[in-house]
Amino acid sequence: MIAEARPGRGFTVTASTVIYVESGDEHAAAVGRYLSDLIGIAASATPVPVQSTSAEVPAGNIWLRTRVGGLKDGAKADGSPEEGYEVSVQANAVTLESTSAAGLFYAVQTLRQLMPAFVEWEAVRFNKARPLIIAPARIVDRPRFPWRGAMLDVARHFMQVDEVKRYIDLIALYKINRLHLHLADDQGWRIEIKSWPNLAARGGLTEVGGGTGGFYSQDQYRDLVAYARARFITIVPEIDMPGHTNAALVSYAELNCDGVAREPFTGTEVGFSALCIDKDVTYTFIDDVVREIAAVTPGPYFHVGGDEVKTLTPEQYAVFIERVQGIVSAHGKTMIGWDETAATKLLPSSIVQHWRPKTSPQDAVARGTKVILSPADKVYLDMKYDNATAIGLTWAARIDVRDAYSWDPATVLAGVPESAVLGVEAPLWAETTANIRDVEFLAFPRIVAVAEIGWSAADRRRWESFRERLAAHGPRWTAMGVNFYRSPQIPWQP
Repeated sequence: MIAEARPGRGFTVTASTVIYVESGDEHAAAVGRYLSDLIGIAASATPVPVQSTSAEVPAGNIWLRTRVGGLKDGAKADGSPEEGYEVSVQANAVTLESTSAAGLFYAVQTLRQLMPAFVEWEAVRFNKARPLIIAPARIVDRPRFPWRGAMLDVARHFMQVDEVKRYIDLIALYKINRLHLHLADDQGWRIEIKSWPNLAARGGLTEVGGGTGGFYSQDQYRDLVAYARARFITIVPEIDMPGHTNAALVSYAELNCDGVAREPFTGTEVGFSALCIDKDVTYTFIDDVVREIAAVTPGPYFHVGGDEVKTLTPEQYAVFIERVQGIVSAHGKTMIGWDETAATKLLPSSIVQHWRPKTSPQDAVARGTKVILSPADKVYLDMKYDNATAIGLTWAARIDVRDAYSWDPATVLAGVPESAVLGVEAPLWAETTANIRDVEFLAFPRIVAVAEIGWSAADRRRWESFRERLAAHGPRWTAMGVNFYRSPQIPWQP
């Protein structure tokens, strides 16, 4: 990484500023329009226009360029080269370069963080022009890991489409590129399955505490997928099985071994439910669910859960997971499962998501399986910050910002080297969150710590530097209306 502050006043966005992209580069043009929307009319009476050109870009403008053959200064040397970028801000020009549209988008997020926080105020962005000066700098960077994820549990407490979009926008600012949606659990089923309509119509009516629940139609889900994709975030759907399935068992009696539909559940206990793994109808059901969700999910992943199964023997569990793995593969998706699945015979392409701090999927790794790291005592965002935190749980740990930041994916698990790690993901389970403001409070600022772990090499991370840099985001989050926790570990700027 290269990060250089430059002397001088910086680049001033004026009424004559244009965002240029190369002719024919529609992906760069889309990123340019995103940048234009971000700037809005903060600097002039009209939005900054986006124009294509095949000529040299004149001074005084912003250039988004897709560079063929790699970036300068080794930005393509390792890590995730297609996501690497270079940002150059001078008094007479701003240049953003990458080998891909994703890299350009991440360059825009870095440029955004160089802008004053007032650009985030909608009243300024859309109603009142004022001088907009971007700090002078040169940054060349690339991510350490290809998987930089967040998980949102919409099953225990349902979240509306606009709330999920809000979360997508917030995590995009920190270059997170996966959103794992936990779409089904004991308390609710959250996505329409047309071949099994009662899953949503009946299983989607409840949530923790007895609320009204809800579900996404497939059209709404497609909209979420497209919204995330425009921000270079891949949606990873999860249908937890064979446990955490009471909402399905409520919806269809035949999925129970005794043929009797279960009663709705609005509590928070785990481990009591399971599909009837000896019935053929169970696998017809799973095939239909995977088929329909796969058809509306362009990303390559399907998460099958597989955690906290207390009603099956290890042998029964293994037979089930291996059969479901074949179903997922038949529908063209890569299976992901929580770390309990590591004890089964996984395909080389399948992925284990590690969450239990006292275990290690080292045997599966030795057979070639890759791992996503979500150690509960480090990155479970549903844990309280401290004993005084109003919402959240404590079973894994009390996790303040330094706890979320001060660990290394390359050394956290015995027998799991960095070469086996796809990246990191911060789950946020919804036992205690009722709305997006609750989610924001538990996620921010800790999710930024996890994002930096996923992006930056270990030798570039220092707690004292991070806490100072994080403090500068307080005014930006205030402008964005983020309900963040003002951890006493951070010297927040007013």
